[in-house]
Amino acid sequence: MAITAQDVKVLREKTGAGMMDCKKALTECDGDIEKASEWLREKGIAKAAKKAGRIAAEGATRVAVDGNTAVVFEVNSETDFVAKNEQFIALLDTIQTLLLSSKPKTVEEAMAATVDGKTLEALITDATATIGEKITFRRFEVVEKSDADAFGAYVHMGGKISALTVLEGTNDTVVAKDVAMQVASMNPQFVSREEMPQEFIENERHVQLEILKNDPKLSGKPEHVLKGIVEGRLTKSLQEICLVDQIYFKEPDLKVGQYVKNHNATVKSFIRYAVGEGIEKRQENFAEEVMAQIK
Repeated sequence: MAITAQDVKVLREKTGAGMMDCKKALTECDGDIEKASEWLREKGIAKAAKKAGRIAAEGATRVAVDGNTAVVFEVNSETDFVAKNEQFIALLDTIQTLLLSSKPKTVEEAMAATVDGKTLEALITDATATIGEKITFRRFEVVEKSDADAFGAYVHMGGKISALTVLEGTNDTVVAKDVAMQVASMNPQFVSREEMPQEFIENERHVQLEILKNDPKLSGKPEHVLKGIVEGRLTKSLQEICLVDQIYFKEPDLKVGQYVKNHNATVKSFIRYAVGEGIEKRQENFAEEVMAQIK
């Protein structure tokens, strides 16, 4: 029986499943929409699709190293509890292996990659249906280094934060890990001030100037005095977000740049992922939710 686009559209609206899943279901069920709907439910696809609108802002990040290749990635769930689920952790293991072996360029490419004959997208759909929460593979980065460099990998609080550093000129993974711990705890935005776009610096200068203008204690100060204060505050502000200018957490008398230099190395790059950063979380009101169900 020929499957029409209208049939696929009706089934998609009924179940929330994807177009290709709907087409396959209709093919399996000889075009019968009701049977196809049940087929999707049995496979867990319709159940998973209905969760697509939920907000998944919990989960875990992970960093892994294999020789000269490293990967940092984030997988989200709806609750922190599920992030400790054995099936969720097994999914992280699968994704880690896939990323390190296939080295995809985009999330879409990773989702289309196969593991034991199933795409990663299908594995995540299965996990969503089985676990009962929306599971999302949000982001990743694959990093390569040379034999002369070192990876530093650090995972904080079971995956709440993951950090990866690349140090040039050394193979000392202990030093590299120390810097990764610095990145995880202090959240720098740039390796050094030289990396900063000029517009970023100018915007920060403008912010500091506006702060001073709104400070009644500085009202009436000459322009050149205000400019001097702005530059001093700007320098301090930029130091706090530059990794090499930060105070090294293990030795307060050293900056990170000097600590690394003492080991004949330089910081090439870093990546820091924190679970759910940038995702707007839904604010739940338990009392209102209970009352809504009573009504």
